[in-house]
Amino acid sequence: MTKLVSSSVQRRQLDLRVLASMGGFPSSHSAMVMALTTVIGRLNGLGSPLFALALIFSLVVMYDAAGVRRAAGQQAAVLNRMIDDLFQGRGIGEQRLRELLGHTPVEVFGGAAVGVAVGILLTR
Repeated sequence: MTKLVSSSVQRRQLDLRVLASMGGFPSSHSAMVMALTTVIGRLNGLGSPLFALALIFSLVVMYDAAGVRRAAGQQAAVLNRMIDDLFQGRGIGEQRLRELLGHTPVEVFGGAAVGVAVGILLTR
């Protein structure tokens, strides 16, 4: 929802497609897993095995969002530039790759903060 509001304000129009898009601030993946982890921690305690499992799961998801998927997006950008350079003016219609696959660390931490806040609000 935060992504929808910030995108709508930035573009000065409502664009519901942003809800299904990848990348951007904050990371929805990070927000979701950290909300889950926060709720589990508050309900079961920070020393519970379930909380430990949820935290490890969250860290893996956030690492993937910021690391692996981001690198894949950067590779897509390079490949798209190569396609543009190689086939410019030739009429060859290569399909461009999605470049916004992952998140910057700031987007991941922002999503994590939103998730913790939501988790706390849900368990009040």
